[in-house]
Amino acid sequence: MFRETEETAGRVLVCNAVTGEVEEVERVVKPDEEWRRQLTPEEFSVARKAGTEPAFTGRYHDCKEDGLYVCVCCGNHLFSSKTKFESGTGWPSFYKPVSDRNIRTELDTRFFMNRTEVLCRRCDAHLGHVFDDGPPPTNQRYCMNSAALKFKRGVQTRID
Repeated sequence: MFRETEETAGRVLVCNAVTGEVEEVERVVKPDEEWRRQLTPEEFSVARKAGTEPAFTGRYHDCKEDGLYVCVCCGNHLFSSKTKFESGTGWPSFYKPVSDRNIRTELDTRFFMNRTEVLCRRCDAHLGHVFDDGPPPTNQRYCMNSAALKFKRGVQTRID
């Protein structure tokens, strides 16, 4: 079994949502200059600098197609369209990630609020926030920024 130590801190276990298998992959760490070349200005602002896109403006807030949402920075599998729901907030909302292995959370105290920030476990991209006001079965609402996601249409997942 994989155990993270100082020697292996550059690797992380994530779940491949297509195969359902847990995989050990390299963490993705790049300087801001490289992220700026890879991402659009909006993607960089949201994913690398913890920005937020305006409500109802993101490309996926009303997307109803089947597929897989992945991290815009590193391609890590994040959310299945099968767990997406209409929250009325103007951001893509999901009741669970494809696996808790693929994300991590931190307390976010910016703007004089206490919220739970959701980040990509593989590259630390800011994805959005999670709230405890979602639908069953989890009662959670993963409120994500479209700019932090890429949608892979038609990709079938083994994890819903």
